[in-house]
Amino acid sequence: MKKFGSLLMSTLLCASLLAGCSSSASVSQSTVPETISTAEGAIETGSEEVSLEEMTAAKTETSTEALEESSDDTVVRVGGLKGPTTMGLVKLMDDAKNGTAANNYEFTMVTAADELTGLVASGKIDIALLPANVASVLYHKTEGKVSVIDINTLGVLYLVSGDSSISSIENLSGKTVYLPGKGTTPEYVLRYLISASGLSGEAVTLEFKSEASEVAAVLAEDPNAIGLLPQPFVTAAIAQNDSLSVVLDLTKVWDSLQEDGSNSRLVTGVSIVNNEFLAAHKDLVDTFLTEHEASIAYTAADPEGAAALIEKAGIVAKAAIAQKALPACNITYLDGQDMKDALNGYLSVLLSQNPQSVGGSLPEDDFYYLQ
Repeated sequence: MKKFGSLLMSTLLCASLLAGCSSSASVSQSTVPETISTAEGAIETGSEEVSLEEMTAAKTETSTEALEESSDDTVVRVGGLKGPTTMGLVKLMDDAKNGTAANNYEFTMVTAADELTGLVASGKIDIALLPANVASVLYHKTEGKVSVIDINTLGVLYLVSGDSSISSIENLSGKTVYLPGKGTTPEYVLRYLISASGLSGEAVTLEFKSEASEVAAVLAEDPNAIGLLPQPFVTAAIAQNDSLSVVLDLTKVWDSLQEDGSNSRLVTGVSIVNNEFLAAHKDLVDTFLTEHEASIAYTAADPEGAAALIEKAGIVAKAAIAQKALPACNITYLDGQDMKDALNGYLSVLLSQNPQSVGGSLPEDDFYYLQ
């Protein structure tokens, strides 16, 4: 299958990031820094390197094939949230604006997940890029009228501290971790990792703050504190204080704790489709997947170019911010069975923590579009 951020300055909205950390289909807005200094603090993500030439050639070939196979001029209405889950979409958005995309597209960007889900439910959006658990909630609320078609973002959660003794979840025993939002996915993910690492729930004290910026403020005052932050707050915190660093990448920790044969992944964002649109225009949906994959590949191959497009699209205020945060945003493309295995495993963990975080139960098999 195809695979493939001054701390408290406020003007850049990052609602989709926080939406990915929410436990329901609604999300509150939050702010992140408008600028990030060039202080060192690079984050290793193990991102797969892709040749720009190879990606461009593949995109041209597949787009040409798609145009030859379909003469359907239906406008595909795509909705996204301003944040990491749509950073991988910007090349396709630019192609559509320049008239070089295979499909005819209309793009809508919003800052709240409930606004986007409302557009999907009312039939005003055909394809939407949403937080993974919100997609599951929407599936239940619409009685199965949407399907997930790809995973576009893996984990964006990191433990940040100046305490160099933290190198594993087990090292958190007897310590306090500051994190945003009680009853949201960051809590559920951390509790799962604590338990899967063999620690009792009481071994680690969780201190909740209302939003990520408050966790960042704690770290600014006490670098030896331990904070759970999403990108791009991670990049901002490290840029402001060189005593801080990423001590644990929770995506990597998640992967290391899976049993043999498990393909479960820590997932942030997915793309979903309105099933009525899918039934009428399967070819257009398949073409979108081809173009979305190529757009994500471009983001990995040319982060500077992608960052400029991200600023142009209004997703991030400054290209320098986007380029610095991109490597740790885990923008990825997964579809088909790989998508199903990864997402089902993630939703199963959330279900065990709080059933309502995924809409009460796991989605049925018809939630997954496997082509």
